[in-house]
Order: sequence, then structure tokens, then C-alpha cells
Amino acid sequence: MRSRSSFGARKVLKGGWCRTAIPLQIRVTRRGFLSSTIAAAALWSGAPQAAELKRAPFRVGLTQRAFVPRGTYDWRGDAKHELTTLVWYPAAGDTLETPQPVGPPGRPYFDIGPAAVDATVATAPKDFPLIVLSHGTGGSAVNLAWFAEALAGHGYIAAAVNHPGNNAIDGYTVPGFTLWWLRAHDLSSVIDALLADPTFGPRIDPRRIGAAGHSLGGYTVLALAGGIAPSDRLREFCRTHQDDETCKPLNEFPDLVSKAEGLARSDPIYRAARALGDQSYGDSRVRAVFGMAPALGPAFLTDSLAHIDIPVALVTGAGDEVVPVASVQAVASEIPNAELTVLPAPVGHYVFIGLCLDAARTAFPLGCNDPPGVDRAAVLAETAEIAQAFFARRLR
Repeated sequence: MRSRSSFGARKVLKGGWCRTAIPLQIRVTRRGFLSSTIAAAALWSGAPQAAELKRAPFRVGLTQRAFVPRGTYDWRGDAKHELTTLVWYPAAGDTLETPQPVGPPGRPYFDIGPAAVDATVATAPKDFPLIVLSHGTGGSAVNLAWFAEALAGHGYIAAAVNHPGNNAIDGYTVPGFTLWWLRAHDLSSVIDALLADPTFGPRIDPRRIGAAGHSLGGYTVLALAGGIAPSDRLREFCRTHQDDETCKPLNEFPDLVSKAEGLARSDPIYRAARALGDQSYGDSRVRAVFGMAPALGPAFLTDSLAHIDIPVALVTGAGDEVVPVASVQAVASEIPNAELTVLPAPVGHYVFIGLCLDAARTAFPLGCNDPPGVDRAAVLAETAEIAQAFFARRLR
């Protein structure tokens, strides 16, 4: 696998956000209650960022890679033909972190910092765990910046990829939205590339690799663990459950179903690719997975969930308007020893895309404005703490 390095955050990161996420279903146990003592507010209105609420032991570095897998790769109609990946990592102690605004000049949507672009990796310890990250439908890597920054500050290398054909930076394609199992292949390819990367490869402990994702990214990490969700199973479910949120048109791609059926009739390559969803895309190098409001629950083969043999933790909001909590609970119940945290209502689906600045709350009200009573900074802080504790226990 070849890669091109250099960050260029203003160029690559502009404009990305997770406007929807294929609605879906899964299940586990109940624990935890959201602390409401942390002050909320916009990133630039004086409130602390979620990752700063507890002082992290490491400074945070941030860089970009453009990984190009060797040989044939299904790019799902994406013209870029590279896996654009943002990497957060523990940086040297004298590193100077600065804000990393994302969006239109002068009116950014997010501040994904503080971080130091292309900083030197911390000299100790000798190696770090790796967590690969998967964004939701129609989103991008920056939506998990809050999560990655928190992990990096606590000694993890965290890498978030823009999934081809399904990210807000490079555009949407029918294969990118419907061949969802290939997202797991993207994460496996990023693991390959980072282990071979001259900077990060020698610093990654290959025995401590995990994955985390939100919404369709939550499905993706369950696929890495061995979960199988064929597209024909979802189509079968939707024939008799048309009112289920999973089956309703997506905001980003309202005519997706008709276009996918048309493409399946006219394109034998796409038709053949769609038939591969009943295969396992599990990666034995991944030792633990963490899903936030995971999607595609009705599509999972129950037997595949029952055979997941690595630790799984899920977090969801009781007020999720896209992936109902009962849906999340259903899958978790099929996964041996899965852990579930239900954050109290009205915590919803989009809270996990990160803290929005004023411009984003105006431009993207669906994703950036929570119901009264939701402290998004507190939700993200608690979720990050749950994830850190989970990975600390499970990636030893």
C-alpha cells in the first residue's frame, strides 16, 4: 500500500458533517447515568471542549495520510481512489497545540483541535494501541475528531477514514451507500497501511488494535468483529416494515432505493458486488470494538452476532430519533457479553457528531441543535471516558 502524507487541514476537512445515518438496530445491558454537571456551550464561547474536561497525559498530534491499497480496490464510484485518513496521536511533551477550525474561512463549522499538525510522536512508551474510526452515513472523518482527540490524549493512535462514495467531502454514490460491508474493508486497509507506515508502524502494538464508529460506522465496527448484514436481508425487512426508521428515505440520498435497483438491473459488476454482503469482513487483528448508536440492526444475521468472540461495547441515547434505543438493545442481546450504556433522554442520534460552532448550528440545524436539556459537551465527555475505560480493560 502506498500513501501520500501531508495534512492540509483547510483543504481536506472543509465542510464535512454527518447529516443522517442509516437508521437501525442492536442490544445489550444497562448501566451508567449521564452527569449533568459539566457546562455546555459552543466551542468558541468559552466552554471547555469535551476532550479537555479531564486533563489528558499527552499532547495531541494530528496528521493526514492518503492511503492507496495495492492491486484492485472497489472504490464504489468515488473518483479520488484513495483512503483519506486523519490520524491523531500522542505527541512530544513540548508540542504546541493550536485550534483546528473546519469549514468556510471566517465561519468555521467545527474546531477539531486543539492539536499540533505533523508534530513529533511522543518518545515513550515504546508503542501505543491503535483505534480505527468509522463515521456515519454521509459524514466524514472530522465527525469523530472529538473522540479521536480524547483517545490520543490518553495514549492511543486514532485513525479516521473518509469512506469512498459515502462522505461529505468527496460526494455520494449509490455503491458507496449500498455496499456498506466494504466500509469494514476500508478499516482493514487502513490498519494494513498504518502498520506499514514508517512513522506510525514501529509505534503501534499489533496486539492492541480496536475500532470505534458512529451510526453506520457503528455497524462497520460490528462487521469488523464478524457481524454480517446482507443488503437482501434489509430489503426483506423493509417490505413488511415500511414505517421503520431504517426503511425511510435518507436526507442525503432520497432516491437511493430506486437508483440502486436501476443500477442492479443495468450494471452486472454492481449486481455481483451487492451479492457479496453475506460474507464475513471480520478482521482478527481487531481485539475490541466500540459502537455509538450503531445502525443496520434489522439486517444483521443473528447467528453472526452470536459468534462474535471479542469484547463489544455500545453507547446510545434514549432519545435517539434515528436509531431507537430498543433497536440498539436488540442486537446487543445477541452478542455474547456485550456492554451497553444508555444515556438518558433526550440524548439523540446526532449528538455524537461533535460540538458545533454557531455557523454549523445555523447551517445544519438537524445535526447540530439538540433538544432542551441536552448538554452535548457532557455527553461527549462521558462517552469518551466510557470508551477509554473499555479499551483500557480490553486492549491489554
